[in-house]
Amino acid sequence: MNKKIVIIGAGLSGLLTAYRLKERGFDVDIVEARARIGGRINTINSKEVNVEMGATWFNDVHVNLKRILNEFNLDYFEQFMQGTAYFEPFSQAPVQEINIPLNSPSYRVVGGTSSLVNAIASKLDNVKIHLNEAVKEIDFTNEIIHVKTANNSFETDYVVSTIPPALFINEVKCFPNLPKDLIEIATETHTWMQDSIKVAFAYKTPFWREKQISGTVFSNVGPITEFYDQSNHQLNKFALCGFINSGMAMYSKEERLNKILIQLKKVFGNDVLNFVDYQEVIWSKEEFTKSKKQETFIFPHQNNGHPLFSDSYCKGKLFISGSETASRFPGYMEGAIIAAENVAQKLVI
Repeated sequence: MNKKIVIIGAGLSGLLTAYRLKERGFDVDIVEARARIGGRINTINSKEVNVEMGATWFNDVHVNLKRILNEFNLDYFEQFMQGTAYFEPFSQAPVQEINIPLNSPSYRVVGGTSSLVNAIASKLDNVKIHLNEAVKEIDFTNEIIHVKTANNSFETDYVVSTIPPALFINEVKCFPNLPKDLIEIATETHTWMQDSIKVAFAYKTPFWREKQISGTVFSNVGPITEFYDQSNHQLNKFALCGFINSGMAMYSKEERLNKILIQLKKVFGNDVLNFVDYQEVIWSKEEFTKSKKQETFIFPHQNNGHPLFSDSYCKGKLFISGSETASRFPGYMEGAIIAAENVAQKLVI
């Protein structure tokens, strides 16, 4: 009889783990709290726009991600950085023109990063992905494990959690209790993107490219902190996209937009006001990314890749996986892949 696996989370790490285990003959179910797959990969693709509101860029050191893209026959292209870039050092200073060195390019996935999770999901025949099912409890008391959501209960031999460790520890009750040291470390583990706000503006034409402007902005002033060209590979959808200060979460959407436009007009001029679509995601308000119980400040990447995450728990029945647990490139897509490959190998042995 095939061993049964329940994977918590249908992000990149969870989907790839499921694919590897399915290849080895395991009986796999994925339980996902959101109404969509992808987790912190979130491409918004509509008539007007094709923009990344989550994980976007990678570079040549991310060899595992490049390998997976090749495995699933997906292409990637270089981030557009040609032309003038801008830097705002402080509020009283004029915007400075700068040149960005092009010797270490970053890349984006053709069709959007969601193309990768969709490609993996399309290969998961006989793997059930249960959406809108937030795991509440896991009972390891007996030989057969019971994974409980608000609406369902799943029986399994093993559990692999690929959601952020802090979210798992804060939101999922385990019986019997997990070790105190694991709880303490996981609670104080930073979740990448959890404090980010990402915004995107779509345009009918790339006015910045027509003026030999890269679309790149770095600012110490805000609300925008980083901004980049996000036109698609086919160059039939044009956008500017980036991050704004996390403190902007306190304002309404209209207030945020007004503050952003004041800054963009200062940098790009009136052309920037002629956008056809605006998107934003406040990741701190995504309940399945950041636990509401996590209120203290945590430094970026704090406790990511901690050795405790490499152990199994509950007599070898529970594995804490996902991007933040990876020993290399934790928090990034590369880390998600490394974690997936590692936990799948442990279960196969």
